[in-house]
Amino acid sequence: MRNPTVPDPGEDFVPLTGLLPHAELWLKLESRNPAGSIKMKTATAMIDAAERSGLLRPGAELIESTSGNLGVAMAAICAARGYHLTLVTDPNSNYRSVQQMRALGAEVVVVERRDDNGGYLGSRIAYISLRLATEPGLVWLNQYANPANVAAHRDGTAVEICERFGVPDWLFVGVGTSGTLMGCVEHFAGLGTRPTVVAVDVLGSITFGGAPARRLIPGMGASRKPEIFAPGEYRRVLVSERDTIVACRRIASRYGLLVGGSTGTVVAAAMAHRHRLPPGSRVLAISPDLGGAYLDTIYDDGWVATHFGDELLRDSARSARRPVREELVKART
Repeated sequence: MRNPTVPDPGEDFVPLTGLLPHAELWLKLESRNPAGSIKMKTATAMIDAAERSGLLRPGAELIESTSGNLGVAMAAICAARGYHLTLVTDPNSNYRSVQQMRALGAEVVVVERRDDNGGYLGSRIAYISLRLATEPGLVWLNQYANPANVAAHRDGTAVEICERFGVPDWLFVGVGTSGTLMGCVEHFAGLGTRPTVVAVDVLGSITFGGAPARRLIPGMGASRKPEIFAPGEYRRVLVSERDTIVACRRIASRYGLLVGGSTGTVVAAAMAHRHRLPPGSRVLAISPDLGGAYLDTIYDDGWVATHFGDELLRDSARSARRPVREELVKART
């Protein structure tokens, strides 16, 4: 008999049994998408829409800003469809993701100047704007403002949840570009029964209006508010990168599941919310990718100790062996 606490890697929805004391916590694993992440949906939707509109023609040249997963997905699609692609990233991007982009034929530009909010997104977009001004044929699909980003998850991710998992009582969604969040909110708004949606971002991101600060883990947060992000019927939670690391390492050591940073962040938020969840609640957290690209950062003891201190290593080791302590997660609602 299979141990019920260990997820079956062949399933898209896996339980994290016992992580919440009186509620069921599940992950929706998006790592089985081609290119390994939820961003394959976003990339496909944006490129398909651009082709339908006539914006993209055979041999077109594209440029896009990315912190990792979208770049890998776009590189895969552009290689298959014959488009030249330039991806603009920054030093926080995972080394393995950048290697994948290049292996798939994309040109990668690393922007090293921080923007006025201490991040790199503004600088990446400034670089793209300069290229667009001097290269009239260049196409920027702009994941931060493209409605196809939202549609990909309204008509894809949210529908999959309803059809294969059912409507959860609570849904935790990470916020990067906010495409997944906005798509899920739009879809569930049209249902009679809807989950309590929790939008999860990281401390240092300005999307929710908080103070900017330097961040080290790619995939979530922004130093510039995405245009597609909008008010809606959802709660907002901020999680520290320290708690992201603790959650990722706890999931790996307790469940044998190596998850990415965004997954650790949404799980940390769910852990912080456990005292607000009615007994028996079905809780679903969207897991954008797995943790292979984070072996040099989140799962590397030297990197964690250098950037967050030896105490965090001890905290994450203890956390793997005991029930969750409420004070571990410094989420703010």
